[in-house]
Amino acid sequence: MSLPNITRLPHLRLLSSIHHQQLLLPFIPPLSVPRRTVIQGNYRRPGQPKDDRLPWEKINFNFSKGLEGIKKQFTLLKKEFTDRWVGPEGKPILDHMLEQNQVVWEFRGPESLEQWTVSSDSEIGGQSEVYLKIGKNNNTCLLYGTLSSTPPKDGETRYSGYCTMRSKQPLASFDRKKHFDWSNFNTLHLRVRGDGRPWMINITAATYFSHHRDDMYSYFLYTRGGPYWQDVKIPFSKFFLTHRGRIQDNQHPLWLDKINNIGFTLGDKVDGPFQLEIDYIGVCKDYAHTEEFAYELYQGKQSS
Repeated sequence: MSLPNITRLPHLRLLSSIHHQQLLLPFIPPLSVPRRTVIQGNYRRPGQPKDDRLPWEKINFNFSKGLEGIKKQFTLLKKEFTDRWVGPEGKPILDHMLEQNQVVWEFRGPESLEQWTVSSDSEIGGQSEVYLKIGKNNNTCLLYGTLSSTPPKDGETRYSGYCTMRSKQPLASFDRKKHFDWSNFNTLHLRVRGDGRPWMINITAATYFSHHRDDMYSYFLYTRGGPYWQDVKIPFSKFFLTHRGRIQDNQHPLWLDKINNIGFTLGDKVDGPFQLEIDYIGVCKDYAHTEEFAYELYQGKQSS
């Protein structure tokens, strides 16, 4: 029995030509869309030395401080139990539900500065300087220093010139992370007095994935300068998502139920002295503001 001739069968001839063309064409990999890396290592800023120590080598054992720490943690634990019977944050539940204004940070004495930390590009070899102190009347804080955009001569850092002030992560008993719940509010309220420089306000919230730990929501604070105070109200819907200083295409609103901290960054590339005086930082409920999110939400292609 003879085999069928390929030239007489159209479908076999078509399959043979397709197979022949596939052997001749080079292999072309599928197109890939760039996206944020899911698995990331620890971020090291340019110019900062590497820390190759093992995790247990970074622990500083001190017996006396350990006893003081245990006493402090049990005191915080006791306060947590008593506050649960009174209401959230030690306030009655009805007052908490009807609250429309809340002062989160205020500066009334040197002890209030313990909740904040300052840093600058001097950590990576830059020349900027930043300081934080209580005002003369003990009712405000003064953030001041000198900004320098000259990069360090380490052969790695190309840009420099920033100063920051950031609130510390609030902690519950036994160093458990504690979060601010601002879900009842929609606006950030500040009372500041600056020197005309623009600042960047940064808010970080709790994340559920490790590759989101460097996410931050930012917006601009424009100070007028002069001797007069200014009340600034910024809706949370205006804050946009950034990741390690880069604005992300995939934008979504800030989650207000688990806020970690807030910070102020100066990096306008104008060398010279600066100062920013802050009276208080709070949140409020503005019923006239109904906007949910100010930016276009990115919609990716749906796979068929």
